[in-house]
Amino acid sequence: MASSPTDTKYFDSFDGVRLAWRETGEGRPVVLIHGYFSDAATNWIRFGHAAAIAAAGRRVIMPDLRGHGESDRPHDPAAYPPDALAKDGHALIAHLGLTDYDLGGYSLGARTTSRMLATGATPGRIVFSGMGLEGLTDADRRANHFRRILDNLGTHERGSPEWMAEAFLKTTGGDPVALRGVIETFVDTPMATVRAFAQPALVVNGVDDADNGSAADLAAALPQARLVEVPGNHMSSVTKPELGEAIAAFLRE
Repeated sequence: MASSPTDTKYFDSFDGVRLAWRETGEGRPVVLIHGYFSDAATNWIRFGHAAAIAAAGRRVIMPDLRGHGESDRPHDPAAYPPDALAKDGHALIAHLGLTDYDLGGYSLGARTTSRMLATGATPGRIVFSGMGLEGLTDADRRANHFRRILDNLGTHERGSPEWMAEAFLKTTGGDPVALRGVIETFVDTPMATVRAFAQPALVVNGVDDADNGSAADLAAALPQARLVEVPGNHMSSVTKPELGEAIAAFLRE
């Protein structure tokens, strides 16, 4: 089994935007999608989550969303139509020829997972991390929050959630113009659609994280879900080993 992630690989998505992905491990594939302002290396590799999941006998596939990481960061608004991230996810699965796989994500990656499910993805198991019910059904709430951040860079009160998000943006080398475009891809997932996600599901969330609404409400809405709480809030829980361990345990079943 691979002990470390592969070098970055690339493919052209549905509209020609070049997207990056890395992978590690062998076995049943699981596609894991990172959060907003982040990338695969930061969310999944840096803090050992990918290694823990690979050690559980899984092939861990980790794309960089458009506008993020090593993927293209176009500035043309036309590159960010509604559900573009879900279409990118479908394109990656088709590019890799995956037919029997699992799917999940953190924060925006979890929202992208919901949109992929709503538009025809058929994974065996699903993981929603750093996500609550409101984050899926009312995407405008977080979209407006991030619009305020990106439209007012350099003016946020030190220590505020906006200031913390901007600081994180700087650590990941994010492109504010591209990331502003990504917001326009956000699409709500109706409650009836969420209730129809019938796969076994893991909802894993920081105990102090309510940024995307209630994770307990999301778990209650899903037909076959369990809720696991790990230490931390929205910014810190993704750094805790318990997050990767919870995902690995769920996928090992």
